[in-house]
Amino acid sequence: MTASAIEDLLRELTPQVLGALVRRYGTFEGCEDAVQEAVLAASVQWPAEGVPANPRGWLATVASRRLIDQVRSDSARRDREEQVFAAEVPPEEVPDTDDTLVLLFLCCHPTLTAASQTALTLRAVGGLTTAEIARAFLVPEATLAARISRAKQRIKAAGSSFELPEGPEREERLRVVLHVLYLIFNEGYTASSGEDLDRVDLATEAIRLTRMVHAQLPADGEVTGLLALMLLTHSRREARTTASGDLVPLEEQDRASWDAGLIAEGLELAKSSLGGTELGPYQLQAAIAATHAVATDAADTDWKQIHALYLILERIAPNPMVTLNRAVALAELEGPQAGLAVLAALDADERMAKHHRLLSVRAHLLEMAGDSDGAYENYRNAAKATASMAEQRYLESRAKKLRDSPAV
Repeated sequence: MTASAIEDLLRELTPQVLGALVRRYGTFEGCEDAVQEAVLAASVQWPAEGVPANPRGWLATVASRRLIDQVRSDSARRDREEQVFAAEVPPEEVPDTDDTLVLLFLCCHPTLTAASQTALTLRAVGGLTTAEIARAFLVPEATLAARISRAKQRIKAAGSSFELPEGPEREERLRVVLHVLYLIFNEGYTASSGEDLDRVDLATEAIRLTRMVHAQLPADGEVTGLLALMLLTHSRREARTTASGDLVPLEEQDRASWDAGLIAEGLELAKSSLGGTELGPYQLQAAIAATHAVATDAADTDWKQIHALYLILERIAPNPMVTLNRAVALAELEGPQAGLAVLAALDADERMAKHHRLLSVRAHLLEMAGDSDGAYENYRNAAKATASMAEQRYLESRAKKLRDSPAV
C-alpha cells in the first residue's frame, strides 16, 4: 500500500477508533490524544512494515494502551510497553458502530468558538495533525495546539455525554456541524490569506467529511445540499487560476476544464436535496451553483433564476454576503446601476464597510457603468484590504488596466 493510501486509510479510521474509545472509556480529551499518538505510530510503522490485517483493531489497541499509560502516569512503564507493542500489536476487537456523527456533534459543541470547532473537527474527525492544521490556517503550531487544548477542556467542563442529542437540540447542533464544514470548505476553496488562491487539502477534507455525514443522513435536504454545493463549486478548481497562479474570474474561465464528474454528481445531489417540504440555505446555494454549472458559457447563464434564488436565500437566511451576490446577479439583469443601488445598503453594515469583497464588487460594477475613476479607486482599496496574495494580484491588475487606459 502506498504512503498516500495509508494516509487516506488513517483519516478514514481515526473517527471510528476515537468513537469506539470514547464510548468505552468516556474521556474525550484523553482518548483524542491517545488516538493521535496511535495514528502517528502507524504513519511511521505501517509504510515500513506493512498494514496489519486489522488496521482498525491495531489502532484501537495502541490507543487504548496509550490511554492506560496516561492514566497511570508511569513514564518508565510507558517506555517499556511502547518498545514491546511497537514491534507487534495484536488487533483488538472494535465494535462496528460508526460514531463519526456523534464525534462531529461533540467537536461542534456550542460552548466552543467557530475557530475551535473547526480545529477540533479537523483533528479529531479529519485525522489531521496539529501541525497540518496550523499550516493550513497559517498560524503557529503552538497557537493551534493551545486552541485545541482549550476546546477539549471546555467540552470536559460542559460535561457533555457521548451521544446524539435529541429533538430541537439535535437539529440545532447539526446546523452548527454543517456550518463548520462549510467554513472549512470555503477556506480551502478561497484562502483568506497567503500566496495561493486555494488550499486543496482543506477543500477535499471538507468534502470527505461531508460525504461521511451524508452517508449517515442521506435523507436530510441540507446535508445533501451542502455536499452538492461543495462538489459543484470544487468542480471549477482547475479553471480558477492560470499556470502561474493568477486568479481567473468565473466569466473568463474555460468551462471545458471544469470537472464533469463532480458536476454530474453535484447536479444529481442538488436535485435530490430539493425533494423535501422545507428549503434551507445550503439547498438554495446548491441550486445557484447548479445554475452556473449547466450554463455552456458566461453569456448562457440564467441570471433571472439566480437572482430569484438569491432573493429567497436573502429572506430565509439574511447575510450581507448574500446581498452582495444578489447585487451582482441584479446588475447582470438590469444593469450596473441597479446592482450599485443594492450595494449602497451595505455601506451601513460595519461587517462589510471596508470588506475587500464589497470594494471589489463595487469596482466591477462601476467599471461596467463606465466610471473608470471610481472603479480604479475601489480596485486599489480592495487590493489593500485582502490578505490573499492571489486576489491582491488580480485586483491590482484590474486597477493597473484602468490606470493605463486613456479613459482614466
